[in-house]
Amino acid sequence: MPWMERRVRMLREEFIVRSEKEDRNISALCREFGISRKTGYKWIKRYQESGSLEDQNRKPKTSRSKTDEKVERLIYDFRQERPGWGARKIQAFLSHKGYEMPCIRTVNNILKRNGLISLEASQARKPFMRFEREKCNELWQSDFKGDILMLDGDRCYPLTILDDHSRFALLIEPRHDQKDVLRSFIPVFRLYGLPEAILTDNGQTFAGIKNGYTLFERALMDQDILPIHGRVRHPQTQGKIERFHRSMENEVLKPHRPLNFADATEALDQWKSVYNFERPHEALGDRCPAQVYTPSQRSYLEKVQPYDYGSQYHLIKINNWGYLRFADFHIYISETFRDTRVQLIPSEGDDSVLVCYRNFSIAKIDVSNGDLLSRKAYRLRSLYNQ
Repeated sequence: MPWMERRVRMLREEFIVRSEKEDRNISALCREFGISRKTGYKWIKRYQESGSLEDQNRKPKTSRSKTDEKVERLIYDFRQERPGWGARKIQAFLSHKGYEMPCIRTVNNILKRNGLISLEASQARKPFMRFEREKCNELWQSDFKGDILMLDGDRCYPLTILDDHSRFALLIEPRHDQKDVLRSFIPVFRLYGLPEAILTDNGQTFAGIKNGYTLFERALMDQDILPIHGRVRHPQTQGKIERFHRSMENEVLKPHRPLNFADATEALDQWKSVYNFERPHEALGDRCPAQVYTPSQRSYLEKVQPYDYGSQYHLIKINNWGYLRFADFHIYISETFRDTRVQLIPSEGDDSVLVCYRNFSIAKIDVSNGDLLSRKAYRLRSLYNQ
């Protein structure tokens, strides 16, 4: 026993002896030995209970056992199978499958301990504010996942459609080009019904020939669907589909670069099923999108009927070049509406008129000088008040 330890033990023994034999105040004895009253009474109590003056072992009497090796192996193997899934999704998925899982932090520590989480991935995981529509089919988001160079040297362009509320993937379709997107939407409309609005970016596929309208936008308005476009150079507007594409990249395209078009189609179809029916989503309370999504009650119109504008305001025709003649002014609206009759409705509160196509205002014109004040679509009457 080292000298210092012997010295401490001798002082404690002397303190106990004197506290028992001497008829003196314990406080005074503690002052003499240079210890606090709390320490003095602790020594006395310990000696009375156990007869020992040794320091007690501060190691916890009970300790949490190490995660079962089988569970750790299960987590390791599952991460290898789904390299894009983090600790939270793995923990939720395996718990739903009936496995007794440790907490999310422990799962994360297992991934780190086995070198399955990179520093870059940890730093990239940042919280963000979520905004979502209140019900399914109130808004769909759509975009292309760039272009993918396949191993055969060809390229494909996956078109995706996502329900904003449930995150349900309505479509993941590899395409040879980015033209004529309507032909990809129609089967989705037939299967799931119609949304109230569709949000896309400002790419020429979705928006604006000569800053006008595309045939795709007009077709949406024919079905009483509002076309919406995100702000230019502001991808946060479509944050959900951007995040969706990042998951697609991490979970499918990085681990498995497609060999050819057929291989890309098969891989993305399989991932779509996993994403919708198996993959837990944190924003959904670790439910899968399929557990939240319900199809729309609005059916796709195979044949669009003529629109009843009423007789309160006159109709006027947009000419073959997309211009509207108003008084002495010629205002460009869009070639998409060539030879189409629209209705001019006075705007409330100012000297302007709304150019209306079916249930949508598609432009606003200053009647004093013929200036085009805006060319942005918005619905005139609510879907539920028509």
